[in-house]
Amino acid sequence: MSKYGSFPGARPRRLRATPVLRRMVAETRLHPADLILPAFVREGVSAPVPIGTMPGVVQHTRDSLRAAAVEAVAAGVSGIMLFGVPEEDKKDALGTAGTDPDGILQVALREVRAEVGDELIVMSDLCLDEFTDHGHCGVLDADGRVDNDATLERYAEMAQVQADAGAHVVGPSGMMDGQVGVVRDALDQIDRDDVAVLAYTVKYASAFYGPFREAVGSSLTGDRKTYQQDPANTRESLRELALDLEEGADMVMVKPAGPYLDVLAKVARAVEVPVAAYQISGEYAMVEAAAERGWIDRDRAILESLLGIKRAGANMILTYWATEVARGLRG
Repeated sequence: MSKYGSFPGARPRRLRATPVLRRMVAETRLHPADLILPAFVREGVSAPVPIGTMPGVVQHTRDSLRAAAVEAVAAGVSGIMLFGVPEEDKKDALGTAGTDPDGILQVALREVRAEVGDELIVMSDLCLDEFTDHGHCGVLDADGRVDNDATLERYAEMAQVQADAGAHVVGPSGMMDGQVGVVRDALDQIDRDDVAVLAYTVKYASAFYGPFREAVGSSLTGDRKTYQQDPANTRESLRELALDLEEGADMVMVKPAGPYLDVLAKVARAVEVPVAAYQISGEYAMVEAAAERGWIDRDRAILESLLGIKRAGANMILTYWATEVARGLRG
């Protein structure tokens, strides 16, 4: 064996000696274009409403949302994923505010698209949970269970109104069986084959969604374990992946990101379409809370967590730090 194949000849530390050298040989790089900003817009408020469990994140007014979209464009962020928060008295069992052309999400889509045009990919969460008085992602049957097929009918209508409102991309996130195919068909029926479908292919019933409930003003009682995936399972995710691709998904997503990097890596290896990962509210909140107490270096922890997601195979990352990180990457 060559003397350079092992110590003392082999010294990997040579390539770590200076910041510029480490940068030159880095295997994984973050770029502003990798990032998508999730954003909440709340109906009936005159000023942004801070989200207590997510320091630095707000429920936007329509005006502040447009401003946030412009800031994201300036920072080089690729997309913005919109979530609507209706007034409480507009919630009902069917989530009709979610398909009302004048509902808060559709209004926001039109206004953001008018503001930024094609400079930012305008994405829309396609789910009923923000708009139902029971807080579930679908229509309930007489026994209080989520009715998969009745919910698909609502998703089809939702896809069409979101496309009409200006969404470049719709993200069916309710984890109903068959949702991707129904959404694709609904878009094609109105000649909107230009609208892409970002499938929430892997979405676990996670404890890390906690702060998101406040962010969207959720009315949920109980849990979503009968339709979101079991955190114990991996093969189940790959089955969902195969079905979504067969149904016409243009892109696929893994959610949450950080606790499921193993699943993300398997999905990324298995597909030829772009893969997104969502760094969710609980992941954000943990870093912010620990940093506020001085327990970790906030900026380094943010970048390290995002690098881990990118290294596992994500092409795109939804993160509440998107604009801040993009600005830093651009210097």
